[in-house]
Amino acid sequence: MSRALLVLANDVIRLRAIEWIKKAPPETRVEFKAPQRTLDQNARMWAMLTDVAQQLPWHGQKLSADDWKLLFLDALNSEIRFVPNIEGKGFVNLGRSSSDLSKGEMADLMALIEAFGSNHGVTFHWREP
Repeated sequence: MSRALLVLANDVIRLRAIEWIKKAPPETRVEFKAPQRTLDQNARMWAMLTDVAQQLPWHGQKLSADDWKLLFLDALNSEIRFVPNIEGKGFVNLGRSSSDLSKGEMADLMALIEAFGSNHGVTFHWREP
């Protein structure tokens, strides 16, 4: 097995993880992460980003929801890095994706978007399901 992912949702899966660790060859890497963001959080984030994108120009430019996401991830200090592209004519974003955020990090990101939007007169339309 070259790569696998287990979500420790119950005791059966925890036991499977223990067995895999017992059988893992030397130098196998094991990573533990906080629970991943939820689909509801993702839907809310995109609704908020869309509201910001539709209502707020940024330094004279209309930005897409994707553009705003990168700005907010940077503000959240989520390790966004840019390097020159291979042709040397532009840049490539090496930043982290929001799909890798934990539930807590996603909550922090949405709080940042909400505070920023409120300070800039954005009306958010998301309603909890």
